[in-house]
Amino acid sequence: MIIPIRCFSCGKPVAHLWEKYKERVKNNENPKKVLDDLGLKRYCCRAVMLGNVELAETTVHFKKF
Repeated sequence: MIIPIRCFSCGKPVAHLWEKYKERVKNNENPKKVLDDLGLKRYCCRAVMLGNVELAETTVHFKKF
């Protein structure tokens, strides 16, 4: 799944925060603290970030018929 440009529920832009979030979580920071620092206070916006799964790299390995 590609990160949505805006939150599905409230419409707040969230796509520009994805790379920062991914980098900081990869460096073993607490996801709750990262989301707080990025300014995502609403549950809906936090769910968009936490529920996103990078599938682009996985699907590249499959052959098209």
